[in-house]
Amino acid sequence: MESYAWHAELRAQFPMIVGNPDVAYLDSAATSQKPQAVLDAVMTYLTTGNANAARGTYPWANRTTARIAAASSRLRQFLADSSDESGVHFVSGTTEGLRVVARDWLAPQLRPGDEILVPFADHSANLLPWEEAAALTGARVRPLPYDTAHDYAHREITVSPRTRMIAATHVHHVYGNDMNVQRLRALAPDVPICLDAAQSFGHLPLSVAELDVDFVVFSGHKAMALPGTGAIWSRNRRGPALALAGWAGSPNTSGIISLAAAMDWLDAAGLPRIAAWNRALGVRLTEGLAAMPEYEVLGCQRSLRADSPVQQRHGIVTFRHREINSNDLGFILAADGLLVRADEHCQAPEGEKTSSVRVSFHVYNSPEEVDRLLDCLRRLR
Repeated sequence: MESYAWHAELRAQFPMIVGNPDVAYLDSAATSQKPQAVLDAVMTYLTTGNANAARGTYPWANRTTARIAAASSRLRQFLADSSDESGVHFVSGTTEGLRVVARDWLAPQLRPGDEILVPFADHSANLLPWEEAAALTGARVRPLPYDTAHDYAHREITVSPRTRMIAATHVHHVYGNDMNVQRLRALAPDVPICLDAAQSFGHLPLSVAELDVDFVVFSGHKAMALPGTGAIWSRNRRGPALALAGWAGSPNTSGIISLAAAMDWLDAAGLPRIAAWNRALGVRLTEGLAAMPEYEVLGCQRSLRADSPVQQRHGIVTFRHREINSNDLGFILAADGLLVRADEHCQAPEGEKTSSVRVSFHVYNSPEEVDRLLDCLRRLR
């Protein structure tokens, strides 16, 4: 009962959720809904202190500059970064952030014959920038292989003296599982790792001290902030400090302020508790799907249970009906007010070849919404 009271209190803080009681929003891996505290922080800033940052000497501009600097410090704290050797660069989101790391940091260091280990079965945004950097420099990309747990197959990964970067995904955007980046670090202690944290930042606790990665890139809009904002956290432990090439334009001040407010809200709500809630919803859904043989849940089958011996799934469940096309199934569910993602999920070439239905949860989702989804899926039998 305590958990239900905690959840009800948090759910009530999302205007889009409260204002649409007949709709179950089940697509938080694409973008999250925003709590009132984030909306209020943005509106207050825009109506009481809006100015450009680092471009004026008057009080409004100075206050905005200070707030951007405070947001950088807040991000370091949110990532459990206690070092004094890290940097924060605000960008439009994960895609731009990965491209910046590939173009501005890695490409100037690459020489013909160098190599980059890249996931070919994750999101295309974590493949294309590295391919572009390799094409410009004569380097090559090698795929990170998977094992039967849909994890990086560390036993099959070889690192050479010419390996200059490992690009890794923290939580898979289709399978929802932790990709066990710590195994990559143990395999390659001296190689920089760039972590795509699009599906982990704001969904579960994330400690750069524990992960020992060199870059963390994420999108704010998936973590309850406004669209068009994100960040690169970087640490120059295994290479030079990241410096963005070219002229730095005006920052997305309202987006950065929304990100700072979102981090405050998530910390107050309790990220460990949010992560546990989302995992429990995922288990509830997969257990329901397991009783319907006409549905196939994607990913490692041993990771579906609450007591999984492999790894936990973090609030993302992707499945197919064995006869109904997934895109059609998405329209059917939408007609019942169940908003899911139904397509190929922007996967790189070695990902799933057939479209599927992805359900992704956040703290505003409820067990009743999972049961409502399962009831609809049963009716299709």
